[in-house]
Amino acid sequence: MEQLPSESDAIAKVSSIFIYPIKSCRGISVSQASVTPTGFRWDRQWLVVNYKGRAYTQRVEPKLSLVQVELPDEAFIEGWEPSKSSYLVLKAPGMDALKVSLIAPREVSNGVSVWEWSGSALDEGADASKWFSDYLGKPSRLVRFNTASETRPVEPEYAPGHKIMFSDMYPYMLLSQGSMDALNNVLKEPIPVNRFRPNILVEGCEPFSEDLWTEIRIDKLTFLGVKLCSRCKVKSFTLSAIFAYVVTVKQIFIGTSIYQQSIKRLASQELSQMKLLGKSGLIVSCVQLKNRKERSTLGRI
Repeated sequence: MEQLPSESDAIAKVSSIFIYPIKSCRGISVSQASVTPTGFRWDRQWLVVNYKGRAYTQRVEPKLSLVQVELPDEAFIEGWEPSKSSYLVLKAPGMDALKVSLIAPREVSNGVSVWEWSGSALDEGADASKWFSDYLGKPSRLVRFNTASETRPVEPEYAPGHKIMFSDMYPYMLLSQGSMDALNNVLKEPIPVNRFRPNILVEGCEPFSEDLWTEIRIDKLTFLGVKLCSRCKVKSFTLSAIFAYVVTVKQIFIGTSIYQQSIKRLASQELSQMKLLGKSGLIVSCVQLKNRKERSTLGRI
């Protein structure tokens, strides 16, 4: 039997886990999450679409960043299943709270599309449609990924055979606090980690060292780092003010010997031109998933 690394061998530790139930809406920080081949349970299971079934994202509807999403605390416990009284709760400025049943709806919407993928999805009904239509000021619907009939493969050249729901690229995204700190040290105004929307935040490693990790062990799970993540330009919103703050991630590999020069050069650019160095998409080793229960708690890499 292969011996797992000891805690003293760890080069970093998991400090936070984030789940984003509705694509482009606010995330939830949790202390544990069930691991599945398509990502953490509940992550990017829902999508807001226009009248043509095309996905809305923060790139075109930045007000989605103000939509708060709540799930029952027990939803993150392994093996938990929703009942008729279990709800996804949505809140947004100027809107009454909306409750969406966690029991999968029966109505199917065809012609749903996000990026290159199109297929059917489960429609969350008239109340959810009216809520998002009123909030965004245009016809909208809330749909849920239809796992019974649909699959969405990732890029086969990087992770053949793996699938996602409504995530952009891969099931998981990892970022280090060291990289965030290095960036913020050279910015006039520090930015929070939610600008990058990672699923897993780690601490204790050198800045940007995670860009080169290809195999990552957390507890008894093995994650594979397959590609750096390209982040798109988005506008950031606050409740007190609305301001444009354009950020992207340059899809490059950098070594620790050159990251200082790279980050200083990037920080000297105008905000509208800024590019932030990012982190890779992750997939879970299928072998590991078959050999243990699909759960991940706060632990060490």
